[in-house]
This record gives sequence, structure tokens and C-alpha cells, in this order.
Amino acid sequence: MPYVITEACINTKDKACVDVCPVDCIYEGEQQLFINPDECIDCGACEPECPVTAIFPEEDVPANLKSFVQLNRDVFTSDNPPGRPTR
Repeated sequence: MPYVITEACINTKDKACVDVCPVDCIYEGEQQLFINPDECIDCGACEPECPVTAIFPEEDVPANLKSFVQLNRDVFTSDNPPGRPTR
């Protein structure tokens, strides 16, 4: 199961998670960062680096944030997918 970035990242986009991701699967949208579920290798390096606790393994996403699981999937097939993060 891939990791998922949830609500706490909205308008935060700290990017500490980007720096530790060994496969560069974290992308930047207009309001938040996203993890591409097809590229994530489930290493977990990103989770402890998030200063706002926005990253969870998919199976551990809190019930009130479950919509972010699908959002992280759908955003990559949208007409305006997120791009590589700016540093």
C-alpha cells in the first residue's frame, strides 16, 4: 500500500518529505503535495519527516481523511496533474 498525503498539507507544502524520498514520487499541486501511488515503494521515509503529520500509510489513513486516498490517485489522471516540486 502506498503512502498518502492528507489535509494537514493543504497550504503548508513543507517539502521535507520530498528531500528524503528515494524514488521522487512526491509531486506538488496548487494547494498540497501528493504521492503518486504507482511510484511509491512504501519505504516510509517521508512519514516521520512531515512536520504537520499529514502522511499516512494508505491502510492507516484516519476515517475522516479517507477521501484523500482517492484524491491522491485521481489527481495523477486529471487534466492538470501535479508536477515536480520546486525547491
